[in-house]
This record gives sequence, C-alpha cells and structure tokens, in this order.
Amino acid sequence: MAAGGGVLAGAILATQIAGPLLAQETGKPASVYEQLDLFGDIFERIRSQYVEPVDEGKLIEAAINGMLTSLDPHSSYLAAKDFEDMRVQTRGEFGGLGIEVTQEEGFIKVVSPIDGTPAAQAGIQSGDFITHVDGESVLGLTLDQAVDKMRGPVGSEIVVTIARKGTDEPFDVSIIRDTIKLTAAKGRLEGHTVVLRVTTFNDQTYPNMEEALKKAVDEAGGIDKVNGFVLDLRNNPGGLLTQAIEVSDAFLDKGEIVSTRGRNPQDSERFNAKPGDLAEGKPMVVLINGGSASASEIVTGALQDHHRAIVVGTKSFGKGSVQTVIPLRGDGAMRLTTARYYTPSGRSIQALGISPDIVVEAPKVEPVDPAKAEAEKESAATRSRSEADLRGAISNDSMTEDEKRMLEEEQQKAEEAAKLRDEDYQLAYAIDILKGLSAIQSDGGVGQAAN
Repeated sequence: MAAGGGVLAGAILATQIAGPLLAQETGKPASVYEQLDLFGDIFERIRSQYVEPVDEGKLIEAAINGMLTSLDPHSSYLAAKDFEDMRVQTRGEFGGLGIEVTQEEGFIKVVSPIDGTPAAQAGIQSGDFITHVDGESVLGLTLDQAVDKMRGPVGSEIVVTIARKGTDEPFDVSIIRDTIKLTAAKGRLEGHTVVLRVTTFNDQTYPNMEEALKKAVDEAGGIDKVNGFVLDLRNNPGGLLTQAIEVSDAFLDKGEIVSTRGRNPQDSERFNAKPGDLAEGKPMVVLINGGSASASEIVTGALQDHHRAIVVGTKSFGKGSVQTVIPLRGDGAMRLTTARYYTPSGRSIQALGISPDIVVEAPKVEPVDPAKAEAEKESAATRSRSEADLRGAISNDSMTEDEKRMLEEEQQKAEEAAKLRDEDYQLAYAIDILKGLSAIQSDGGVGQAAN
C-alpha cells in the first residue's frame, strides 16, 4: 500500500491538470468552426506554455502536414524548399541517393532505385524497407521528414539500415550522395530488337524516348529490319501523368489511354490516343516488376488492354491514384490525392497492380567461385565437342564461303543472346518472344499476335 501510494503521489505531483480546452459540450456534435476554435486554443496554449519556445511557422507546417498525411501515403505538405526540389526533379536533375520511396507500416519502403544512381550501385532493391538513417530510426517520422534525413551535400556519406524479404537480419548500406542526372529514356539495338529503357516520367521522357527509338531504328537499317520493340519499365517509379499519356500515345493509333475519376463526376477526365505509331505496328513487349509504379502502370495498362503489347515480368507496384500539386501562399504547395486512374478496360489497379501476361521472375544470382569456374572451363570433360572436333572428320562441301560466313555470324549472335540470358534473363525472354513472332510472320503464319 505504501509503495503504491508513493507511485500514485509521484504521478499527481508530476502532472498538473489545467482548465479544459473543449470546444463544445459533451455529447454535442462539433461544428467545423468549433473544431477550428479548438485548434486555435491548442495552438495558443502551446505557444505560450510549452516548456521551450517554439517556432510558430514550423508548428503550423507540422499541423498541416499531419492533416494531409492522415489521408493517404501520397498526400503531403511541401514547404517552399521541398516544392522547389520537386520542380527541379521533374526537370531531370537533383541531388540525393537516387531512390523513389513511399511509407508503409511506419517504415520507408523503396519503390525503386533509379538506374545508374548511388542507391542502385549500392545494391538497394525494390521492396527494401529503410528502418534507420545514420543509426536513427525512421519509425514515427512522416515520409517528408524521413526523406529530409536522407538528403545532404553531394559527396557526403549516409548509412541506411535495410530490412529485406528473405534476409534474416537487417543490414547497413553505405552510400555516397551524388547529383542525380536522369536521362529519362535510352535506346539500344539487341540483334534485330530495339530495346527502350524508360527510367522515369519527367519533362524529358517522351522527347528522349522518341530520339532514342529513331536512332536505334536507323542503326538497324530501317524499320523493316526491326523485328519488334521492348519497352523496359522495370523499377520505373512513375512521374508526370502527361508524359505517361504521350508515351502510350506513341504506340497507339486510337482508343482510350487512361481515364481519371475524382470525387465529383465533373472532375473526371478521359485521354485518347491520336493517329500515329512510332513502332509502325511492329510487335511489342513491355517489361515490368514490383518497382514499376504509377505512370509506368498507366502505360502498361493502356498497351495491355489494347493488345498492343505482351506484358512480361512480375506484378507491378499498384499505385493507381493521381496527385495534384496545388501551390499555396508562402511559396509552398500541397500534394493532394484527387482522383483514381483507370485503364481503358475500366480496371483500377490501386493496391492490386498489373499482372503480366507472362510471369518471368528475375533469377537470383548466386556468387561464383572464380577458381572453381576456371577449373571447370579448362576441364576437358566439360568442354563441348562436335563432329568437327573428331580426328579425320570429312569436311562439308555443300556450303559456299558466303554461306559459311553467314552461319558463323548466326552462331555468334546466338552466343551473344546466351550471354544476355546470364546478364538479364527477363530482357532476354522478351527478345526471344519477339524473335518467335517474327519467325511466325516471315513463315506466313499469324502475323498479328502482338497487335
């Protein structure tokens, strides 16, 4: 009893009960104005009686941000500096680690690392959870607060603690901050296939992609020499809706691309394709994975619903909402979720993602012992042998020198394709699909498999 009384007395001495700050009588519904009065009373009490002086501006910002972040993970308040940073990012150059993040269960979840950035080079993966930044937990921080902790001067070091599915214990990753310069889209030729890699949707995405496509087609010797196109949207976290519409329109002649539906019917919009197809009807494959989100899913959904492309890879992220950035007084802005978007068939992929037509997992790369690999390479027992290796084998006299040269070139291409399977199995699979479709078309079979 004595001990209990002592604890209770201590609690009473340490807690003073002030007068009530109720804006309405108990049980009576509060009007909006009464609640705003309550907010004002609380603000004044904090300003005048908190144990330390407070920054009134930061207090208001925190209240606004708390109101917005309570809605969903993507609504937030952008202070003047954050708003300017966002505008710089959409222009394609900014400082940081090079990751797109969201918030889940209080922790920071990586949507995707950006190609060629410090985060990607350090091995950060889509789906990773960041639990600590420089040893300090991010649990309880807002998304913007956590992102602020990851920002810093170019060249400075940051240590993030990663929790990864399939890994027993969290582990630390050291990253050197750098200036992130994004080339939104790149192109290259793999055999007779044009591969378009789109990493983000900023102001430069469509112009970059159009230029890369035309350059690769010219390198191939013209569109007639191209058997198809691969649009690689893996680990593309999204970006501008306008750019997603332009990229989709680039490969569609007609029909709906995407529709957005807000709270009020009059706020709904529908976007349609205009005539013209940069790929001139050639077969297409779209590559996606769990890091493909938002604008990437708009493009994938449009091309999939119109049967313009075969979708290959793993299920996408599932961000099917539209955020509108609304400038506010004081040079800040509000990022507010204002609509959901729907693919041409009317499906919302919010929290569901887009399922590929052909599921192809990226194989896990196991570490190779160099000494063992070299021993196997040199082993006579493991070396492949053919008729031509046998002593005294007769020669093939039915082929001309030109035919032999062409055969050797085909064999070299096959070896290069095999090498690509080791480097990027999903991309190699996509290219193989286009090779198969091209073979069917050239043999007079079904020529519209991807149209």
